[in-house]
Amino acid sequence: MQQGDNAWPIGYIHTQQVSGVTVIEFHDEIDIAAAQQILPDLDAATAAPGQTVVIDLTPTAFFDAYGLRLLCRAERRVRERGGWLLLVCPHQIILRVLHAGRLIGRFTPLATREEALRLTDSEAAG
Repeated sequence: MQQGDNAWPIGYIHTQQVSGVTVIEFHDEIDIAAAQQILPDLDAATAAPGQTVVIDLTPTAFFDAYGLRLLCRAERRVRERGGWLLLVCPHQIILRVLHAGRLIGRFTPLATREEALRLTDSEAAG
């Protein structure tokens, strides 16, 4: 996992801090093999108390039930620690997976990272 830089990672997850928000990008194909590699870095990125986390699926090419498990785990860990998680998902096919998994009520997918960061800014100000 690389933090705080703009270099694209080798692997499936890239974590960085943007204006005090932890942004986690999932990259490439998120399936069982990727999920096993992502899990330790995802747990590390969601360990801090009271943090705001944005998971960005924009660079994701494929997403299945194992990806849903990762999202649910991340959301649960952040919520249990008093934080807030936002999901960025502009892909119709991944949105269908979220619907099929009945997770649209748990997550409200946003179209862009900028939209998610604006929400976190307005929440911090309000």
